[in-house]
Amino acid sequence: MSPWFTWLTQAIPLLLPWLVRVGVAMAQATVCSRWDHSVGLDDLGLSQEGDVVIGAVFPIHNLPPAPDLSFSQHPNLQSCVNFQEEPLRWVHALVFAVDEINRNPFLLPGVRLGYRVLDSCGQHPWSLRGALALVSGGRPWGPSLCLWSISYQASCGCLSDRQEFPNFFRTIPSDVYQALTMARLTRLLGWTWVGAIAADNDYGRQAIQVFLYLFILDVKRAADTVQNSTARVILVFLWYTDTGALLLELGRRNVTDRQFLASEAWSTSGQLLRNPALFNVSRGVLGVAIRSAPMPGFEAHLRSLHPSRRPGDVLLKELWETEFGCSPGAAHEHDTSLLPSPLPPTPSDGAETLEMVQSPFTDTSQLRITYNVYLAVYAAAHALHSLLSCPQRDMCSDSCPPGTRVARRKGEPVCCFDCISCAEGEVSNTTGSLQCDRCPLEFWSNGNRTACIPRQLEFLSFNDTMGVTLTTVAVCGAVATVAVFMLFVYHRHTPLVRANNSELSFLLLLSLKLCFLCSLVFIGRPSVWACQIRQAAFGVIFVLCLSCLLVKTIVVLAAFRSARPGAGQLMRWFGPVQQRGSVFLFTSVQVIICAVWLSISPPLPYRDLGLKGSKVILECEVGSVAGFSLVLGYIGLLASLCLLLAFLARKLPDNFNEAKFITFSMLIFCAVWISFVPAYVSSPGKYTVAVEIFAILASSFGLLFCLFAPKCFIILLRPERNTKKHMMDK
Repeated sequence: MSPWFTWLTQAIPLLLPWLVRVGVAMAQATVCSRWDHSVGLDDLGLSQEGDVVIGAVFPIHNLPPAPDLSFSQHPNLQSCVNFQEEPLRWVHALVFAVDEINRNPFLLPGVRLGYRVLDSCGQHPWSLRGALALVSGGRPWGPSLCLWSISYQASCGCLSDRQEFPNFFRTIPSDVYQALTMARLTRLLGWTWVGAIAADNDYGRQAIQVFLYLFILDVKRAADTVQNSTARVILVFLWYTDTGALLLELGRRNVTDRQFLASEAWSTSGQLLRNPALFNVSRGVLGVAIRSAPMPGFEAHLRSLHPSRRPGDVLLKELWETEFGCSPGAAHEHDTSLLPSPLPPTPSDGAETLEMVQSPFTDTSQLRITYNVYLAVYAAAHALHSLLSCPQRDMCSDSCPPGTRVARRKGEPVCCFDCISCAEGEVSNTTGSLQCDRCPLEFWSNGNRTACIPRQLEFLSFNDTMGVTLTTVAVCGAVATVAVFMLFVYHRHTPLVRANNSELSFLLLLSLKLCFLCSLVFIGRPSVWACQIRQAAFGVIFVLCLSCLLVKTIVVLAAFRSARPGAGQLMRWFGPVQQRGSVFLFTSVQVIICAVWLSISPPLPYRDLGLKGSKVILECEVGSVAGFSLVLGYIGLLASLCLLLAFLARKLPDNFNEAKFITFSMLIFCAVWISFVPAYVSSPGKYTVAVEIFAILASSFGLLFCLFAPKCFIILLRPERNTKKHMMDK
């Protein structure tokens, strides 16, 4: 073996598909006592020498032996029982893949792969012991190594955590995807009451989170729950052996009216779905299956196996005993059977063959987990090939600096890569980082993408250009309103001011001034009181303004109606007292709406972290959408009613009639607020507040100019028209 390969095998051990190991020579520094007294377990497997040895554990047997309770010797693990043919097919998928790779002149040239397979028994003690035996090379001590593992069947979503399991890979999808698929299937079929049975481990607990969870500990309790439950659809996240026990118990109780949703662990299990004892219980099962793919040449490989060509293969010997009831070599070697039986094994005559045998071992119609094992071996081989290619050539890429990540070049060795800058909101603070880490929600990446810094708070402030502009416009509007108010006070005895109901005009000017000033509450850092007062003030003040306009319009209509014969008493029923009462009544409705809104679900400050960028939007959340909609809806109702009445009164005598000015002002008002709704919904961040302020200012200026500009023009520039005679002319 060349020196560079020796260095590599010492530095880069692997664990595939459960464990892939490269042999490492080490010196024992201290004398260690051996606690593991298990005898013969390492011999009940399959192995082949090679430059790089792939270690693997498979559940070839699935039942532990009866425990020894004599307490006369050290506890030890005995070989398991109940031989399984399907996992043996998985073992030979590994053998088949290794043989293909060793014959491939382009993949791992000059390197011969070997393998060592041990039995996990489907139980923790045997799995852990087998894993440690593969890592340590069979010695009672083992090197402290960073192991890479590729799993062919571990589907728990918890293993996707790259922080906790950085060296774990797999050729089977996470359970998250099948759980989501089952949830969508349940919704598609309209099932609204679904029970669930899950294994008491991460496989069952995490996958079941999207469903109603009935936590079950044993078969009888599970069967009781299914039998007594009103749910007719049962989701089952269990291993196929546990599911078989559950279905047998349900069949014994004649519970046959349940629809089962199956996880990938048993949805395609032939042992369950082809078992006649389970037909009445398991018919019509729906489930998620592992993808199946063809493996050309694999069936021929399986059917060509024979103990005479593999004399040391104890697993193949056990398969022969299962299929043909005889033990190869038993007559010549006085061997004993590997299967538990009181009778001695029948000798094999060597004529048995798998060519025509139909069994779970030779069934290649649906290669699911088998194909995952095949992929795992090839994934390890390609990774090792890429690693071995780097020492033979100069490093073609420099290490990626902080703020970037490594991007592998497809088809080239791992030492050849590109450095990609981290995206916004992601950082890497180490050299040669394989991935960029996303910053927490309230943090963002700095310019170099090397550290996360706190996001800046963004809101419409008085220091912003937009804030200064809106503040200036609002103050100018308030000043203009005050100027008009003072002008009307000075000319309050003139016919023009008196004829247009001076009391309502003064109240309208006061409400317009408050409209301009209330827009200032929307500017500045949102706080609890500011969020609540801004919407309430806006709603109440605008209703006060519209109430004055509505009453003025009604007064115009009533005045002209009272001039008709027989209608002289009309103005008596709508005099100054009734006018003030009407304004108070209309405004009180909005006050009640705002009070209920603020007491039940008031607007509150809210940090919007959803927008990408280095800033956090601080805004006021409306709280109750229904409350905010009622406030706007009531304003719209008064505006529409005012527009309708003003439109009806627009053709009354011009010199006295201001209904046409009210019509123009209401048209502008309605146009502004109809445009406001889509602009408000589509505007991001602080621009939402700016849109609302703009709508307030635009509608206020529209009312101010349309209603009072013509009157100010007559008072200041055409005083000869400000006479009673001119006002009474038609």
